[in-house]
This record gives sequence, structure tokens and C-alpha cells, in this order.
Amino acid sequence: MERLNVLISRTGLCSRRQADTYITEKRVTVNGEIAVLGMQISENDLVCIDGSVLGKKAPHVLLAYHKPKGITCTTDTAIEGNIIDAIKYPIRIFPIGRLDKDSEGLILLTSDGDIVNKILRAENDHEKEYYVKVNAPLMGDFKEIMEEGVEIFNPVKNQNTVTLPCKVKVINEQSFYITLSQGLNRQIRRMVATLGYRVVYLKRVRIMHIHLDNLPKGEYRLLSESETEILYKSIQ
Repeated sequence: MERLNVLISRTGLCSRRQADTYITEKRVTVNGEIAVLGMQISENDLVCIDGSVLGKKAPHVLLAYHKPKGITCTTDTAIEGNIIDAIKYPIRIFPIGRLDKDSEGLILLTSDGDIVNKILRAENDHEKEYYVKVNAPLMGDFKEIMEEGVEIFNPVKNQNTVTLPCKVKVINEQSFYITLSQGLNRQIRRMVATLGYRVVYLKRVRIMHIHLDNLPKGEYRLLSESETEILYKSIQ
């Protein structure tokens, strides 16, 4: 048994809130009877909206999206430049985690709300790789300092915190790759600022085993079967 609004939303037709609106407006029937808010139904019940039989539960989707700079990772469509309006995917999806407005690169989105929560709870176990360019030449011990951890202010705890060890690969005098297993807000920008630098370009190129590769900016793709299988196994 499950709540009627949950079943309706899981088909991808609408959100739970919109499903409640349909029910309140008496547009939903269950086995020919007008539905009521909060009712529990089984998979054998016949649910109709405006006289049309509700479709079967849609399979969940997992997307890799190349977020451009200027797009905000929020599902609030009242915010200009939100990621939902940018993608225009036909069913309701959620970003997994965040990528700040001033950065670009890989972000995952899904229609499976359960996996979003599971991935975020295990965020510090998952690697994320970024390409970063700063405004000045890197000092000789930059790599070692960054890899050991940098002290930054943590507004959540209202105190300074040392970032977890990470991996840095210097590309040239002003750019490097950094792999984090931590997800503090604007972490890389704050780390390099502590060392006297300013990020001029930041691009996420990998999340766990999923790579951005040559996905064009502003485009998305469905994860492959193998990518999806590995992702689900990683959060069991």
C-alpha cells in the first residue's frame, strides 16, 4: 500500500503537491470512486485522472548534465536561471548535490528522490574532480599545502575547519586538477583564497566513476547501464 499522491507523482506526471491539487479538485478516481486526500491504495486499484487511466510507474532516469556558468542548482523555478528551466526535461528531476552558480561542469540529476538522499549522505566517500585556473602563478609548495588540508571558515559550525586531504595535479603555473572527497560550500574557491589566490575558472570534470568527457556545455545525456549499476551499488 502507498499514498495516492505518491503513486501519481512516481509516474512522472506531476509533483506530490500537484497530485494533491488534482485530488482536491475531484479530478482523481480510484476504482470509479472520487479519491480523497491521504488515501492509501494498492497496485491493483484502478486510478484515473480526468477519466484517463493513470499510466504505470515510469522508470527512474539518471542524467549527466554539463552545467554552464550562470545556472543555479535549484528546483525553485521562481529563481531566474534555475537548472530545471535550463534543462527542460519532460518529467520532474532533482539535482544531486550542487555546483555553484559561477562554476561549470558535471552535475547529476535524477527522478529518483531516494537516491539523491543516499548519495548526499555518503558524499564524503565519493570523489569529485575539478579543473581549476587561478589568477596568479602557483607557489612551489602549493600542491603539498592543498593536499594536506587548508584551514577555512565553516559557516555551518561557525568556526574554522581544516579541509580533508585531497589530490592535486598541477597542469601549468596557473592551473591544476583537484580531486575532493568532501563537499563544503564553495570549497575550492575558499581553499585557494586562503593561500592568496582567486579562482578565474572552475569546471567539474568527474563525479565518482562518471566523467564529463566531451558532453557539450548546456547538454545532458542519460547515464549508461554500467554507470547506473555502479552508482546504485556504491550507495547500498
